[in-house]
Amino acid sequence: MDRRTGLPRSSEGAPVTGASIRALGLTKVYGSGASAFHALGPIDLDIKPGEFVSIIGPSGCGKSTTMLLVTGLEPMSEGVVEIDGEPLTRPISEIGIVFQDHLLLEFRTAIKNVMLQQEIRGLDRQALRTRADELFQRLGLKGAENRYPWQLSGGMRQRVSIARALVHDPSMLLMDEPFGALDAITRTQIRHDLEMLWLETRKTVLFITHSIEEAVGLSDRVLVMSKSPGTIVEEIVIDLPRPRPAHLGEYPEFSRYQERIYAIFEKLGVYKF
Repeated sequence: MDRRTGLPRSSEGAPVTGASIRALGLTKVYGSGASAFHALGPIDLDIKPGEFVSIIGPSGCGKSTTMLLVTGLEPMSEGVVEIDGEPLTRPISEIGIVFQDHLLLEFRTAIKNVMLQQEIRGLDRQALRTRADELFQRLGLKGAENRYPWQLSGGMRQRVSIARALVHDPSMLLMDEPFGALDAITRTQIRHDLEMLWLETRKTVLFITHSIEEAVGLSDRVLVMSKSPGTIVEEIVIDLPRPRPAHLGEYPEFSRYQERIYAIFEKLGVYKF
């Protein structure tokens, strides 16, 4: 167990390097007066360093907004956010973000897309190139360094996006539907690759998804959100051994977690059978 978090260390014994995220009364309202739109909250979050937490909920409930609020990339209407115990007063830069769209620059090769972090942040070029090479190896991208995005498959482009998000060694990784545009086989492989990287580095991960399978398959905890304005209606601790197999159906517990989330959504009127 890691003394700092009470969470198990990875099989390699890697120490936790992620930051804690705490939010109280987090709320987002767009506009004012009669035209105001209450999009989110209030919600509370308490994510421990090195924890992998997924947020799942119906479209438009505020999942992505929550991610932006806790990083300061979107101003909150009400509430308080603390990162490692310090109040959030400005956008934080020591994060990595992966979106559903890979957002790679088409005129840069795969490795130059990843090394963009070095150029923007003014970091040591050799150190980041060494780290980039390691990530390309770990993510199955070896040999693709000098290919342009249009020369890569959808799965490879998303792997490059993940490498770009991690190369500068951030304390938090924010992922917004990162596998949503991928086929089922590719999603399974990248899910496995992501879990193995997380076990080795123990970054704090906030993972936004519509997929119950992804949420249960990757997470320490799953936070289930209601329809808009989104609130957290249930927290589910996922007690499954790691690393988790490609075929999660091997665990009867996995089906029970899935059924529990489906039942919550049915009760909320998200699913109507």
